[in-house]
Amino acid sequence: MHRFADPAHLCSWAGLTPKHRESDTTVHRGHITKQGSKLVRWAAVEAVQRHPTTAKISADKDRIEARRGKSIAKVAAARKLLTLVYYGLRDGHIRALARDRAA
Repeated sequence: MHRFADPAHLCSWAGLTPKHRESDTTVHRGHITKQGSKLVRWAAVEAVQRHPTTAKISADKDRIEARRGKSIAKVAAARKLLTLVYYGLRDGHIRALARDRAA
């Protein structure tokens, strides 16, 4: 994980960040970039779809789905999952899972 400076770089490498093109006063925002590893992107989205309904990521996905739609919610939740994976591989444990077990 030392290849990436932070979780945002990992998400960008996996192609789960939205396009952002800017020139002077014109800004174009678009769909996800789909640059990088197709396998990592597929695995993250698949994991979000198959995640138990009691998990925090699933709750976040449902909250975003109510506002933005199903597809956008899946990608946003996959980004959150990749962020947890980044910290888990870097630190050796996943903090969000430790809190769920304590409750």
